Order: sequence, then structure tokens, then C-alpha cells
Amino acid sequence: MKAFILDKYKKKGALRFGDMPEAVLGQDDVLVEIHAAGLNPLDSKIRDGEFRLILPYRLPFILGHDVAGIVVRAGSKVRRFKPGDEVYARPRDGRVGTFAELIAMNEADVALKPKNLTMEEAASIPLVGLTAWQVLVGRAGVKKGQKVLIHAGSGGVGTFAIQLAKHLGATVAATTGTANVELARSLGADFVVDYKKEDFEKVLSGYDVVLNSLNGDTLQKSLSVLKPGGKLISISGPPDPDFAREQGLNCFLRQVLRLLSFGIRRKAKRRRLSYSFLFMRANGAQLSLIARLIEAGIIRPVMDRVFPFEATNEALAYIETGRSKGKVVIKLRSRRCRLCPEARAAPRRVFGAHI
Repeated sequence: MKAFILDKYKKKGALRFGDMPEAVLGQDDVLVEIHAAGLNPLDSKIRDGEFRLILPYRLPFILGHDVAGIVVRAGSKVRRFKPGDEVYARPRDGRVGTFAELIAMNEADVALKPKNLTMEEAASIPLVGLTAWQVLVGRAGVKKGQKVLIHAGSGGVGTFAIQLAKHLGATVAATTGTANVELARSLGADFVVDYKKEDFEKVLSGYDVVLNSLNGDTLQKSLSVLKPGGKLISISGPPDPDFAREQGLNCFLRQVLRLLSFGIRRKAKRRRLSYSFLFMRANGAQLSLIARLIEAGIIRPVMDRVFPFEATNEALAYIETGRSKGKVVIKLRSRRCRLCPEARAAPRRVFGAHI
């Protein structure tokens, strides 16, 4: 099958377009024909080698963490899905690879695609949706009447998190640039801080939760807007000891991460706050709950651009500019499943050749 392959870690290096063997289908797996795949900053960071110590992939491997497509085969123990089902997912760590024509995933990571979304829209959701859900619902336990600050409100996680926090009943503030102020407001943000014109820590106070996805300077400043008992949750680091334990890292790496996060954890404790790092995990059950919110019109996807599959490297370069609003997606094929029996008789053109 055709795929975009990472042969070696290299900052801003290009993925190689080539052939890879089709993944072996396990008894708990579904094989999905990929129609669209979302791109994330995580893809670039893994390509650059930033996570090679905590995500030890064996090179070469296929990159990509978001997928929407159609089930073409199911393992012998799969009960929730059947061939022809339209699904979306964020495959678990160790089994990523959505920049390809096919992917095999554990059924526990998969959910039925929201009925009211296109494949491209659905592919934009899994990683950012699960991240926002696991921060706001799982880690923070946001309740009605609380105040939540979401940094990078026009980004993939930010656009989803604003909508989810409002659904949970929170008063929501977001930071963003001048060009995206109205976008953040349209998603439900009660207060939007234009970081080009004012400092958020000077105009916001008394917050219960901060979701940080930016740099260390923003992380430090975020402590000042939280009230005692507040929670600072970062998805951009530094990783903390709890994360090291969850990942099963060795003693040396545990100590390294402990030291990296020592400063922010100490400052948070002095202010009677909590700091934690969250690295989202695949979860099909949570994606099913998210699908219900989308089908009910409570949350809508925010997409910037859709690139053709062959332009995957260009799409990665685009998200690295930091100018995208919401998500960037690559499109592989039309809605019809070419591997399902009813479609096999109808030839299609992919990359200029009949298949």
C-alpha cells in the first residue's frame, strides 16, 4: 500500500512516499480503508525526534494520528464493527500510521463516524477532541460556573476545547491573535485576549482551570490567573513524574522528567495550585460520546485546509507555520469504499492510475 514513511528522525525532514506492507489484522482489530487523515503538531514533533525517548518507534514507520474511513475487514473477536461501517479514530501509540491507504486498529480505539460530518471533517476531530475531553472532563472535571482559560484558542485543540468547555457550563476565556478573535468568540468564548495587544495575566484572574498548549513563558504566566486550588494542565510540557510512571519509563528517564518539571511544580505548590502534564490516549468510547455532541450540533469541526494525499509533506510544512485555524487534513479518496464488494467492479483513479 502507498504511504508516507519516516525513515529517520530529522528536523523538518520530508517523509518518503513509497510502498509499505499492509498491516497484519489481529483478532481484536479492524482494517480501515483511509479516506482522510488529520495532521497535528505531534506529527512534526515525532518526525523531528522530540519524542523518540518516550515513544520508541522502530524506523521506518508510517506517521499520522487521525483517521476517518471505512471498515473493510474485522478480526475474529470484533463485535462492534463490520465491513462497510464508517468510522473515525486516533490509533493508540505504537500503532499510528494514518498517512497511508489502510490501517489496522484495535476496535477499542475506534468509533462510528458522526453521521453529519464528511470524512474530511471527521478526520479533523479525534486527537484534538480526545485531548480536550481528557483535559476538561477527565483531568479537570470542569463544572458549571467554573472559569476556564484556553490558550491558542484558534488552534486545533483550542477550537474544540472552547466549545466543550461552554457545553460543560464554564465561563471561557481564550487567547489568540488579532485575526482570530472573532473565530474564538463565534465558538463561544466569553472573553478573548488578543495576545498582540495585551497580556492575559494582567486582565484575567480567579480562574479554576488553564489549558496550556504554548511555550514555557506562557506556562509560567498562567499560574498568576488561577485561584487557590486551581489546575494548570499542559499538553506541551514539561512532562511530570506521573506521566513518566504511566508510560512505564525507566528510572533514568523518570528522573529526567522529574527535574524538567520541578520548577513549575514547585511554583504551583507554593501558590496552592496543581500542575500536570497530559498526553492524550486513544479511546473509542470517548470518541462515541464526542460523536453524540457533534451530531447534536453542540460542537462543530473547525478546518483550515484540505490537501491531497500526495501533498502530505506540504501539509505538514503548512501547520508548522502556526498560521492554521483549526485543523489541516489530507484527503485520500471519495466516500465510496473501493475494497467493499459493491465497489470492486468500479475502477477509480488514484495518483493517475487505475486500481
